[in-house]
Amino acid sequence: MGTEPIPRSTARASAPQGSTIEKLHGVARRGIALVTGGPVSLYAVAVMRAGYGSLYLLFLLREFPHRHEIWGPSSPWTPALSQQLYDQTGWNSVLALSDSAAYFELCYGTALFTSALFMLGWRTRATSVLFAVVVTSFHAKAIFMTDGGDNLILLMAVYLAFTACGRRWSLDARRVRLHAARASGALDQARRTSSPQLRATRRTLTTVVHNCALFVMAAEVCFLYGSAGLYKVQGASWGSGTALHYVLNLELFQPWPALSHLADDHAILIAITTYATVLLQVAFPFVLFGRLKYPVLTMLLGMHTGIALVMGLPLFSGAMIVADAVFLPDRFYTSLAALCRRTVRRARPWRQATASPASVSLPPQSRQPAPSGPQSAPSGPQSGPAGRDARPSARPA
Repeated sequence: MGTEPIPRSTARASAPQGSTIEKLHGVARRGIALVTGGPVSLYAVAVMRAGYGSLYLLFLLREFPHRHEIWGPSSPWTPALSQQLYDQTGWNSVLALSDSAAYFELCYGTALFTSALFMLGWRTRATSVLFAVVVTSFHAKAIFMTDGGDNLILLMAVYLAFTACGRRWSLDARRVRLHAARASGALDQARRTSSPQLRATRRTLTTVVHNCALFVMAAEVCFLYGSAGLYKVQGASWGSGTALHYVLNLELFQPWPALSHLADDHAILIAITTYATVLLQVAFPFVLFGRLKYPVLTMLLGMHTGIALVMGLPLFSGAMIVADAVFLPDRFYTSLAALCRRTVRRARPWRQATASPASVSLPPQSRQPAPSGPQSAPSGPQSGPAGRDARPSARPA
């Protein structure tokens, strides 16, 4: 029985199954290689680090005159209400540890300092954790007092703490470049004393954590756009193209009423913008793996800029724009940096050409050396001033 041939129908049925299993194994191997091969999108997370650090720093500076009413002792959201909220949600805040005004000022100054260091990328492994604690504490202390733009900043601050966001465009990267050649001998000695297996394990673990956090951030943004678009589809005003008309007439979102009324006067443009907003948000997760994502991201940039200007929500718009940076590859940022450097080089000769003539220093004129011997003296009278001065001295007294 062991030598009986396999029926053709069974062989045909097992072939596709084997090829499917091989394809799944190939996909799994590529996925494992992508996750463990090396940290991806280092420039993207660097942009997100600088973006969210600067956004929260500006947010704290903007609310500096009102800090006591929002988070401090004068806030209507009392510590007792905060404790009730913490018992229900499980949140906590370092601001709730004391009711002292001096302690609050110390926390606020620490938050400003931490945001600035995180933006610049100084000791990023430590400052990223401190930045996540700062954002979480301030968000939990006054969860109903802000405009909602810090919700996304809170999520991204926690995710960025697990990424290698300080390896590009940061003070840490600059310090590593400066000390690379200087400390090469000590580095080689440390590598000889440490275990190669330990270094490889640490490198692999750091890479896996970074890549997983990056993929979670990308999935978070996709879910945010997709769910927002699907919720809008269910609304009657979005289906009729009149949703933005009602939004532009809300006094709460009219920082410049004249601009809102000017935009509301164009009914056809309002309808097109309404339908385009829904279409972009629903289609966003499906265009990320092709070249169509670049025009979609450009249109989303324009949409968020309009929200910031017309509706007065700069923190929310800035958080969404920075979140979109996770979908741009590293070659985009490197080419953008190279373009900026070429632009600066081209601008320098133009600035030198437009400088005033008085500021241009001319090189000193070279003088011919004096004759060293009697055979090199001229036989005839000289026609220059030196010759005229020399003739009287040759006459007898």
